[in-house]
Amino acid sequence: MNPLITLDVTHWNERHLPSVTAAATDALEDGKVLFMPHLNFEVLPGEQYLLDPKWLAHGAKNISYDPRVDAIGHTSATSADLGHLTWLLARYAKHARELVSRLCPDYAPHLRDGLTSFRPAEVRGRASSVRKDDTRLHVDAFASRPTGGLRLLRVFHNVNPRGEPRVWELGAPTKAVAQLYLDKVPRQVPGSAWLMEKLGVVKGRRTEYDHVMLNLHDLAKLDDERQRTCTRTRVELPAHATWIVFTDGVEHAVLAGQHLLEQTFYLPVTAMHDESKAPLRVLERMRHHALV
Repeated sequence: MNPLITLDVTHWNERHLPSVTAAATDALEDGKVLFMPHLNFEVLPGEQYLLDPKWLAHGAKNISYDPRVDAIGHTSATSADLGHLTWLLARYAKHARELVSRLCPDYAPHLRDGLTSFRPAEVRGRASSVRKDDTRLHVDAFASRPTGGLRLLRVFHNVNPRGEPRVWELGAPTKAVAQLYLDKVPRQVPGSAWLMEKLGVVKGRRTEYDHVMLNLHDLAKLDDERQRTCTRTRVELPAHATWIVFTDGVEHAVLAGQHLLEQTFYLPVTAMHDESKAPLRVLERMRHHALV
């Protein structure tokens, strides 16, 4: 089955979507990718120079912007350049929220802003440890930013100035990943969540859900045999296209591409059309107890 659901959306605040909103929301919750090949984010002529990888801070793979406090990080830009880069990412964050609010109006009152990121470096050939290697199939879980069961809804845009695609692979849903690896997840050490939060290792409390998801992320990436042989679908996402997916709900990997904008939103499972499809609820049924 095609994991991409193509939508003919051309404006970030599209006003004529009532006929597709319910279907779009249900498709997302089923692990599909909403793909909008004609939805372009405009980089203004005077902003083109900001796409250069030189603005990445040394050792960083993305420039991050926090729309909640209008603060930018992981960049070498200063003075006017920093201001222009901040405005670019703030504009993308605003457009991404407008888009999700139009496509999934039932989500709109419940969306919580996460970080905005710009990834100007080429993915192919980038040195990385296995656990941080995003060319391997994985479901998203953040080591330093536990979600406590909130969904991870992410809006991507390929802003490549040379017209090059972003190459992804899409694999199994989180339920299938859990069926493979859940029995291998070690028990969370009592008191470890409290200690990591107090020491500032994580921003918030790492719940049992976060512990399980992080281990599923790692176990999948470390399984060399399955990474070589498992079924996956390769998709090429063209320049100037936009796509949305719950990245905690389906395995994905990025094989190639440069210049990507991304906005993360957090969504409570109670705001979903069918919260039984949330990884939190799936794992709770498999573990037979609450995980948060």
